[in-house]
Order: sequence, then C-alpha cells, then structure tokens
Amino acid sequence: MFGKTSIKVVQYGSVLIISFVLIAGLAIPLSASPQSWLEFPIIPGLEDKARNLFFHVPMSWTAVVAFFVSAIYGIKYLRSKNIDFDNISVSSAGLGLLFSVLATITGALWARFNWGAFWNWDPRQTSIFILLLIYGAYFALRSAIDSEEKRARLSAVYTILSGLTVPFLVFIMPRMMAGLHPGALGDESGKGPLFETNMIASNMRVLFYLSLLGFTMFFVWLLNLRVRAGKLELQQLQSGK
Repeated sequence: MFGKTSIKVVQYGSVLIISFVLIAGLAIPLSASPQSWLEFPIIPGLEDKARNLFFHVPMSWTAVVAFFVSAIYGIKYLRSKNIDFDNISVSSAGLGLLFSVLATITGALWARFNWGAFWNWDPRQTSIFILLLIYGAYFALRSAIDSEEKRARLSAVYTILSGLTVPFLVFIMPRMMAGLHPGALGDESGKGPLFETNMIASNMRVLFYLSLLGFTMFFVWLLNLRVRAGKLELQQLQSGK
C-alpha cells in the first residue's frame, strides 16, 4: 500500500511521537501558576486526570479517520471492482473499531473519576456505543456471506452508509444535546479541545496536536500491516481452491 521507505518513516515517527507524548504527558508537573513550558496549569475539576486528554481524544480522532478511509475505499471498490480496495476498506474499518474500543475504555476511566461512574449515557458515550454496534454489525455481515464478490459489494455499500453517520454521531449529535462532555448543548466552557483555542494551555495544545499526529501515523502503519496480511490471506484462499 505504501513504499518501504515511506512506511518506515511513518512507523518510527509514530513510535517516537507517541512515546514522547506518553512520557511528557505523564511526567510534566502541574502547577497553579506555571512559570515555564515545562509546567502544565491545573484545570479545575480535572487536575491530573486532564492528562487523559492526550490519549482519549486522539484515539477517538483516529477512529473517525479510519471510518472515513473505509468509506472512501468502499466507494473506490464499487467504481472499480478491485478486490484490493475491499481489503483496504475492511482493514480500515477494523482499525476504526479497535480505536473506538480504546476510546471507550479511556473515556470510561475518565468518566469514573470525573463523573462518578464508568458509564453515564452521555451523548458522546451513546454515540460511540452506536458506532460500535454499527461496525460490529458490519463484520457480522461480512462473516455471513460466502461469495467474495457479493461480500465485497454489500460491505462497500454498508461502509459508505455507515461512514455517512460518523459526522452526525461524532460532531453533530453530541452538540445538540445536553451532556457532560465539553461542547455539549448549554456548555459555556467551549467547543472542545479540537476547536476551542482557549480551552487548554499552549504547551498542552502542542502536546495534544503531536498526539493527534502520532496516532494518525500509527493508524497508517497498522493499516499498511493489516492490508498486507489481508493480501496474504486472500492469496492462500485462492491457492487452496
């Protein structure tokens, strides 16, 4: 899917960036009155739990990217009937599901210590739960169809329709309803760290965007590995016929 040199750059870059974010995000101390970039300000009500921002949100972001990539390659498959595009689409959907699970786990931990319970049926928690059901059903559909061509065609249609729900469930619905997450209806603190420039300090913002970059590169690396594995699986099936 990618050249060897390019994927090596992505591989090592993602590992280095995520490692840096992990170390810096956990090691940089909090201060009520930061005097340098090597101190994070204390966010009232969050304190040390604010460090989860560097991991939970990028995981959610990566899941969205993966679902969009899956839908794009679903469209490409329908236009070309190239089975390689189906392989990329299903590989990306699988990674999207993986990152959705990771985002749900880190979000549940955050919710437990901030809101008193692992699950509160907040609009964002509800939306990601719906996404888990949608893409879980996608893989159930694929496993129920034996014909390779029919499976690829139906999967492509399904992932395109599913991809259309992602912006609504992730970006629109949680802002239309009252909830506990930043950016919910009636929230005056801001639109969330992706859009509100005053929500987090500059040094936290730099680390946050580095995390977004690192997790996106990590997704590209994993996608390349999964696509290559999918090609090998397909070749083994075809040779066994």
